[in-house]
Amino acid sequence: MGRPRTPLLDRERIATTALEIVDERGDFSVPQVAKRLGAQTGSVYHHVEGRDGIVELLRERVSAAIDPATLDLRPWDTALEAWARSYRAAFAAHPKAIPLLMTSPVRAPRVLEQYERAVTLLLDAGFAPADVIPLLTALENLVLGSALDLAAPETMWELTASSPTPRLAEALSAANEGRADRADRADRADRAFEVGLTGFMKHARDVRAGTGQGLGGT
Repeated sequence: MGRPRTPLLDRERIATTALEIVDERGDFSVPQVAKRLGAQTGSVYHHVEGRDGIVELLRERVSAAIDPATLDLRPWDTALEAWARSYRAAFAAHPKAIPLLMTSPVRAPRVLEQYERAVTLLLDAGFAPADVIPLLTALENLVLGSALDLAAPETMWELTASSPTPRLAEALSAANEGRADRADRADRADRAFEVGLTGFMKHARDVRAGTGQGLGGT
C-alpha cells in the first residue's frame, strides 16, 4: 500500500480536532484526539509536546481570530476598546475552551506578540509601567468572563416559592421588559459586556489622566 497523499497527522489537524472535542465536551485527551483522527496516540506525540502542546495549539487557533490591526488604531482608547471587542468575539466562538486555556501559562508566540503590542500601546499612551499589566488583566477578566457568559444556561436564576425573592424577580422582569424577542443568553451577555466595558474604559482614562487610583498601586 502506498502512503496517503494527505498525511493523517499534522499540527493543523490536531488543533482542529482537539478544538472540535473541546467545543463538544469542554475538555479533551490525547487518546481522544488520536482516535478521532484514526491514528495511534503515540503518533500524536511526534507532532506536539503532549497535552500541554495541544493546549497551546488551541490557544493559537482561538486567538488567531483576534484582529491585531485594532491595536494600530488611534487614539489609544479607540484601539484598546476595539481590541477588547475583537478579543471577546474570538473567544465567544469557543467559550468551552476558556477554562482549559486559563489553566496553563501563555507560551504561544503569536499570542505573546499581541500582548507585546497591547503593552506598547499603553506605554506609548503614557500609562505608568506598573499600571499596564493590572489594566490588561482586568480587561482580560472582563472579556473572558463575558465570553463564558455566552455558554451559561438561558436562565441563570430559577426562582422558587420556597425561597421568595420578590426584589430579584422585579429586577429580572425589568431587565427583560420590552425585549421579549431578544431576552436570550446572547442579549444578556452583550448588555452586561457593554456595562463592564464602559466602566473599564472610563477608569482607564482616569488612570492615564491622573485622576484615578493607579492600578499598580501608584
